[in-house]
Amino acid sequence: MKYGARNEITATVKKIKKGSVMCQVDMSDIVANSMCSVMTLDSINEMDIKEGDKVKVIVKAVSVLIIKE
Repeated sequence: MKYGARNEITATVKKIKKGSVMCQVDMSDIVANSMCSVMTLDSINEMDIKEGDKVKVIVKAVSVLIIKE
């Protein structure tokens, strides 16, 4: 997968807080000790992200994107 951001961090999904449409994904094991991303429930289900998964965190401006390889 190609993307335009240069800041890539490997992290572990610590907790997923699900709402009716959006969810908050908390990650750990990273330089900043913890980060958070907000994404739609459709996206998290499509990517099959679960607590304990290893993911890549892409940071660009105010967006924090998660990639699962």
